[in-house]
Amino acid sequence: MEVAVFGTKSYDRHFLLSAADGTDIQWSFIEPRLTETTAPLASPFEAICCFVNDEISSGVLQKLAEGKTKLIAMRCAGYNNIDLPIAQELGIQVARVPAYSPYAVAEHAVGLILTLNRKYHKAYNRVREGDFSLGGLLGFDLHDKTVGVIGTGKIGQIFARIMHGFGCQLLAYDVHQAEDCQKIGVKYAALEAVLAQSDIISLHCPLLPATKHLINDEAIAKLKPGVMIINTSRGGLIDTKAAIGGLKTGQIGSLGIDVYEEEAELFFEDKSESVIQDDVFARLVTFPNVLVTGHQGFFTQNALAAIAKVTVQNLNEFAAGEELSNEVKVT
Repeated sequence: MEVAVFGTKSYDRHFLLSAADGTDIQWSFIEPRLTETTAPLASPFEAICCFVNDEISSGVLQKLAEGKTKLIAMRCAGYNNIDLPIAQELGIQVARVPAYSPYAVAEHAVGLILTLNRKYHKAYNRVREGDFSLGGLLGFDLHDKTVGVIGTGKIGQIFARIMHGFGCQLLAYDVHQAEDCQKIGVKYAALEAVLAQSDIISLHCPLLPATKHLINDEAIAKLKPGVMIINTSRGGLIDTKAAIGGLKTGQIGSLGIDVYEEEAELFFEDKSESVIQDDVFARLVTFPNVLVTGHQGFFTQNALAAIAKVTVQNLNEFAAGEELSNEVKVT
């Protein structure tokens, strides 16, 4: 079976080729991401492989349906970039990788906290230039700080365990209370209480209509002044313009994000020779207390190997006419 892989980088090729070794899968690697412009490239392929920054709107799906495409195999857990009702209506199945390495994302969130707090990035640049002064590098002990965990799925649970190891007090908000969290003393509370009492808030929930812009003007007004906010989940959880307002007033003391609501036009590409056209993002990165990484939370050897393995499994099930273990359907 031939599979078109959109938005491929060298690391995608390496892990997908390795995972498919010994199978009948033949990859056709396409560097551009999937958009309405590039959708015709998929026409000869019954299955295509996509990522979080691919555009899989109703218009794109219509073009895919005009060709041979019957399966979209996402090499990620998220699928909020897909118009699922239209895909189902057109008879195009969607499969994903529901879990790969929750440790990768949880550990990255902790890395953002440590860097923002102890300013490792600034210290690194100073020392390289022979500046060993400490002014402006003051941090705080994580021990005994209150950390709010919004979303306690697999990643949120691991994040909570790590922060428990630092001696933090843990609050959590989720519609489902995780037993593993309760065992280590995590206290579940209403969202308003988590926002108001936490020194650090880390977002680990999916992007749904109910969670879109979870951090907005109203929520920011309820925050403990000077709070640190971390987002390694989905960019749409934060209203970026509202966050900028919170940073300007000091209500948000620092912000660390690995995801951004309009990241599709920015992340995973080298823009170093370009002028960033996104004025909101350009303003965001001017703050000295903001740390942005380009959606690399998942980016570990363990995670990429697991993603490739499950993607190949999904494709093999489709080729064999079997029920897809990881199919995403409209609920």
